[in-house]
Amino acid sequence: MTERGETQAALKGKFYHDAGAREDYPCVGDFVFLRLNERGVSQIARLLPRRSKFSRADFSGHAAGYVKTVLEQVVAANFDYVFILSSLNWDFSDKRVVRYLTQARQSGGAPVVILTKADLIEDAAPMIDEVKNVAGDAPVHAVSCLTGFGMDALEKYLTKGVTSVFLGMSGVGKSSLINALMEREVMAVKDIREADSRGKHTTTHRQLFMLPRGAMVIDTPGMRELGLFNADDGVSAGFADLEKIFAGCRFNDCRHETEPGCAVLSALRDGSLPRERWESYFSQKREIKFSEDRAGYLINKDAKKKLGVIDSRRKTNR
Repeated sequence: MTERGETQAALKGKFYHDAGAREDYPCVGDFVFLRLNERGVSQIARLLPRRSKFSRADFSGHAAGYVKTVLEQVVAANFDYVFILSSLNWDFSDKRVVRYLTQARQSGGAPVVILTKADLIEDAAPMIDEVKNVAGDAPVHAVSCLTGFGMDALEKYLTKGVTSVFLGMSGVGKSSLINALMEREVMAVKDIREADSRGKHTTTHRQLFMLPRGAMVIDTPGMRELGLFNADDGVSAGFADLEKIFAGCRFNDCRHETEPGCAVLSALRDGSLPRERWESYFSQKREIKFSEDRAGYLINKDAKKKLGVIDSRRKTNR
C-alpha cells in the first residue's frame, strides 16, 4: 500500500540471490523502499528497519544443502500491540496465555490479552482474574463479537496509524473479531467442534487489514508452529519476579534442584512461589534450550556430512 493506493510489486533480484539472509525478506507489516511503476509491477528495492517482529527458527539450511547456522524467519513486523486471543470456552488455558505473553514481550510489541466469546459463559470473572494473575502489566479484556460486549474497550488500541497483530489458536475468534472491527465480513468463519471447543483453521496465510478508522491489524494463522526463538529476553520480562528470587540463592550456578541454600526451593516450600508459575518458567526455558540444542546438532551433523564428502573425494583422488 502506498500514498497513491495499492500496487503490485516484486522483489529485487538480490533478495533471491542472497540465500543466507532469510530475515531480510520482506514480510507482512514491513515498510520497504519501492521503485514505483504506475504502468506495471513495481520493484521492492530495500527493506526498511523494523521496530518489532515475530520470528521463528528456520532449520532448512541454505542453497548448498547444509545448515551453517539457524536462520531467523520473520513472519510479521512493525506492530505496536500484540492482541493475545483466548476464548472463554472449554479450550481456555492460562498456561497458553503465558507462553504467548513471552512471545509478545520478545517481539517488541505491547501485549494485550483479549478473552473472546464472553457470551458463552455466565460468569467470566473467575477466568478473567486467573489471567490477570499471570498477565503481569498486560491489560486483560473480555469481549463478545456476537453481542458487542466489551468491544468499546478496544478502541484505544485501534487509533489511526497504529498496527496490532493477532495471536491465538484456531477457533478463538480471530476472524470474527476482524470482521467486527472491519464492520463487514472479510474473513470466513467456521463453527467450533462441540467435542473439544476447538475450531477449524480459517486463516491460512498472514495478511494486513486497514480498518475504517485508519488502524491496521495483522492476522496470522494459528501460532502453534511458532517456537520460542531466541526468547530469553521475553522470558526475563515475563518472569522478573522469579529472577529476583534467584539472587537469593547461595550459589551463583544454582540449578534450583537439590542445592542447599536455594531460594527457589525455599519459596516453593513456603508457598510464596506458586509451583505452577515455576513449572511454566522452567518449561519455557527448556523449550529455548531444546531449540538451541537442535540447532547445534543439525550444524554439527551437516558439518560432519560435508567433511565426509570431502574425505571421500580425497580417497578417490588417491
